[in-house]
Amino acid sequence: MKTYFACSLMILLLTACAVPGSKSGDEVAVQPPAEGNVTANIETESCPGDNALPADVAAQFEAVDDPALLASVLGAPMAGMLCQGKVYQLKAGAELTIYRAWNSSNPNSRLGKWWAFSSPTGKTAQYRSDYEICYQWSPLDKLVHCKLSGGVKVVVGTGQSAKCSDYLSYPASAAKQIYIDNAAEAVMNCQEYDGVFQWQAVKN
Repeated sequence: MKTYFACSLMILLLTACAVPGSKSGDEVAVQPPAEGNVTANIETESCPGDNALPADVAAQFEAVDDPALLASVLGAPMAGMLCQGKVYQLKAGAELTIYRAWNSSNPNSRLGKWWAFSSPTGKTAQYRSDYEICYQWSPLDKLVHCKLSGGVKVVVGTGQSAKCSDYLSYPASAAKQIYIDNAAEAVMNCQEYDGVFQWQAVKN
């Protein structure tokens, strides 16, 4: 009897320590949250996870009130962007390394709006699902990590579901994402990496 071994293709991003990669640029009109409320979501019951910062970086941020910024990144179901979010500001004097997987065929996407607290690991397909990154938005073939400057405002939240095509959609995810309105002016000391192929045997 012959045994067949299948191989799965994944992109290995050579880093010591990512992102989210690019997301849809389409904006969805939503109502801003009430004044004084720095947390909001589109459909509370359908948003997995929460808006809390990772424990290892929480002390470097403070929550701030910016309803307009928050409303601009909340997406309707199947439209991508964030399902829920909260606005934070990195404290003065603090620095934080953040990560972004991006599209080498579009140099302007290098310092895009969507970032992550950690580097991509594991299967590329799972990373796409965790961060709702459709194949037509980015091949995820480059990685950049940068230092976020103190005083910068960001939105931290979990991703909204996204429809990539009639055959592929991603559910809302509990993975924490970082939105930066103008990353080119908010980050410094960046380092780039190339994605390479790696083959991993599938366990039968």
